[in-house]
Amino acid sequence: MRLSGSITALATPFTVAGELDLDAWQRLLQQQLDAGTRAVVVAGSTGEAASLYGGEFDALLRTAVEFVAGRVPVLAGTGQANTAKTIEQTRRAAALGADAALVVAPAYVRPTQDGLLQHYGAIADDDALPLVMYNVPARTACDLLPATVAKLVAHPRVVGIKEASDEPGRIGEWLSLRRDGFAVLAGDDAGAARAMLDGADGAVSVVSNVAPRAFRRLCDLALSGREAETRAWDAKLHALYDFAGVEPNPIPVKALLERLGIGHGLRLPLTSLSAAHQATAARIADEIVGLEDSIPESIAA
Repeated sequence: MRLSGSITALATPFTVAGELDLDAWQRLLQQQLDAGTRAVVVAGSTGEAASLYGGEFDALLRTAVEFVAGRVPVLAGTGQANTAKTIEQTRRAAALGADAALVVAPAYVRPTQDGLLQHYGAIADDDALPLVMYNVPARTACDLLPATVAKLVAHPRVVGIKEASDEPGRIGEWLSLRRDGFAVLAGDDAGAARAMLDGADGAVSVVSNVAPRAFRRLCDLALSGREAETRAWDAKLHALYDFAGVEPNPIPVKALLERLGIGHGLRLPLTSLSAAHQATAARIADEIVGLEDSIPESIAA
């Protein structure tokens, strides 16, 4: 398994009644495969993992694994605020057929760097799945620092890091630590092009839920080192990046998915997109359809 290019952190579609919509889930997966997305993440923060019941996690992951059928890697979000629970969830994901675990730094508990080192070391040592670390201090109140990652990179079961902090130069720190089999992945859509031009292996994207062909095209250009073309293509996505941040993720992207016929609503305490942004959502949804349709399949896939 080599993680690179466009990786989608999938949103979880619900029915009007608030139940899992597995039909919409399969349509979302098919759109990702058709667009040439290189891997998918199930039950990450964009997938409202915190609101999923155990059986729902199982159903989403089992369906994704069966539907994808080995065509791209399926990563499961298994991070919990406790090490033993994370190991248990990672074992569960392995039994359901996931290819790797995306493990966010423990939220709310604010461990020390030694605690993070022991946390990730214990998960990797358990050997249930290859492990991709996920650093997103804005959500966790916990920053996975370079000195700690440097000690974890050598572990053969630690296969990558998703970086979503706004710390200047952090992607460069990870690139300096990279070894064969360890992927450096951008975790912020707006900064993904720059990160890949600088040497990152790919990006875990939110906006690729609704613009999978366009984001795949961006990744292809950036990973080919075509800087001018990358910047020009990235500019086409700026309005989408901006809209994705008008309210907490995944509120905006799920509003767009609903307009595009995939799923309905979110689970409290997340609420539907506010009325003030609905007109923008309609405009962005129309622009996405035009942009996606403008990309020949031979380029996107």
